[in-house]
Amino acid sequence: MRRGGSANLHCRAMNILIIGAGRVGESVAESLVSERNDITLVDTDPRRLAALQDRLDLRGVAGNGIQPSVLREAGAQDCDMLIACAAADETNLVACKVARELFQVPTTIARLRSPEFEPGSPLLARGTGFGVDEVICPEASVTRYLRKLIDYPEALQVLEFVGGLVSLITVRAVRGGAMVQHSLAELPQLVPGADMRIVALYRGNTSVPLEGSTRIAAGDEVFVLAATAHVRQVLGALRQMDRPTRRLMIAGGGRVGLRLARELEGSCEIKLIEVNAERCDYLATQLKGSTLVLNGDSTDEDLMEDENVRDMDLFAALTSDDEDNIMACLMAKRLGARRVLALINRRAYADLVQGTQIDIAISPSHTVIGELLAHIRRGDVEAVHSLRRGTAEALEIVARGTARQSKVVGRRVEEIALPRGAQIGALVRGLGAADSGAHTAPRVIMAHHDTVIETDDHVIVFLPHKRMVREVERLFQVGATFF
Repeated sequence: MRRGGSANLHCRAMNILIIGAGRVGESVAESLVSERNDITLVDTDPRRLAALQDRLDLRGVAGNGIQPSVLREAGAQDCDMLIACAAADETNLVACKVARELFQVPTTIARLRSPEFEPGSPLLARGTGFGVDEVICPEASVTRYLRKLIDYPEALQVLEFVGGLVSLITVRAVRGGAMVQHSLAELPQLVPGADMRIVALYRGNTSVPLEGSTRIAAGDEVFVLAATAHVRQVLGALRQMDRPTRRLMIAGGGRVGLRLARELEGSCEIKLIEVNAERCDYLATQLKGSTLVLNGDSTDEDLMEDENVRDMDLFAALTSDDEDNIMACLMAKRLGARRVLALINRRAYADLVQGTQIDIAISPSHTVIGELLAHIRRGDVEAVHSLRRGTAEALEIVARGTARQSKVVGRRVEEIALPRGAQIGALVRGLGAADSGAHTAPRVIMAHHDTVIETDDHVIVFLPHKRMVREVERLFQVGATFF
């Protein structure tokens, strides 16, 4: 039977067990609790659990998540999913194995830092392996995210759907852009040949209604869906195009800093600053001679001036210390760096730096939340991206069934009972034909009021509030008779 069974199965709250209450575990728990799932959090630190129980609607169990007695106390025998995101890979692997073998947990997800455990590896398989269904790696997620921002220096965020055919870009409108000071109704004439759809517009923290007469103002945060092939054209219409990133300075040679430097070697000049001398020696062995590894403190103004931070196209502070990242970015910006980016773990800090001289603030936990949510979402949800620091979401969801079995198939967009403020921005049609070997290429279609949804369309929906997720999932469910 294809996915999309009975409404009762899909609409009930999930019983989810999370191992590890660190930064990633806390963010995952916070995101899932907000969707009214039943969450149990296991950690060896009872004080941390008590603090999270006071703040979030969840149950805490103190103990080691690899011990059967602790998992039993946490209710592993009744849970739908186990997410192991403790600090150590080995803890997460063993927790998944015990949960699978002793408690028959249906779905297991492990946070694994080591690149040795590739998804699909026999080491992770059920039965003969550790029984891990899905792997998440925050460091890899952050690096992919950073790479997109380097490829598109004008954007605040670049997220891909349907295998990269469609992109959702967030951009700050700047005076002089072709679309700035023009109404939404004028956009097709201003950017001919680039079919796109603005799905959200924020002025400060206020959402601006999307009407034909709405004008884009300088400083607005604009969320645009477009075919990936048209992204540069769309960016150029909202602001003047920046020059490509050719000079990059990275503060912090940890996992993220090293991954990013490895990926960009040869495509731009890189200076990597690391405060730990032994780590510098290791970095020098892992990177090519074209990358300059420096032993020093990125908050040292003299060092930054000596290393010509003023000439950098991008300064990226990627250390594990939020305060150092913020201070280093503010200093680099004052000294002349064109664009600065800070990796910030604490949510309160990320909210504080919005609108300051720091151009982009990235939360490692938020970059991985979308990957997790795609496994947790019901029905045919293929991809989820968390937006605006976790308050909004964009879903890629597949329309199934016939017009009699579905509330969306065979209907125009204007006829679909979406929650207030939710937008169907685009869809991709013909993926099934391409998969079956047919010569017809998939088509990217920007959604308009009279666009009709067909079965097997991959539909991209923007949700201004996460609480709308369940309602949208119910809209896309098919009848129990759909096989």
